[in-house]
Amino acid sequence: MLASQYAEGIQLRIINDEKSINFGAIFENVVAQELHAHGYDLYYFNSKKQGELDFVIERNGYVAPIEVKSGKDYQRHNALSNVMENTEYAIPQAFVFCHDNVSVCNNVCYLPIYMVAFLVKEMMDDILYSIDMSGIQ
Repeated sequence: MLASQYAEGIQLRIINDEKSINFGAIFENVVAQELHAHGYDLYYFNSKKQGELDFVIERNGYVAPIEVKSGKDYQRHNALSNVMENTEYAIPQAFVFCHDNVSVCNNVCYLPIYMVAFLVKEMMDDILYSIDMSGIQ
């Protein structure tokens, strides 16, 4: 259904297994759908100084930037590198979903695109509030 919304006859090109297709937008939409299905709020980051990130989520109480790469140069991500090098942000880990195997370089985790399905949001315990009204007369 997602591909039906794209122009330029992309549907037939996908079915015909053409190699020249830029899957960037398709991959980004798949990642957005998976993150949303797992309960993540979707945020986008854009800064003139840093660049733009495809997604920013909260994971284990920290900000986790996500880049989605469909090409072979998936290790080239200027904005992600800029954000990770910024000590003010103190981001412990970033994810790049791509067309390659699992690998880790510094604090960037490279994962095959299908593994976004395994990025599950942690569930917070319910917080119970009690009100002390003993001082009210």
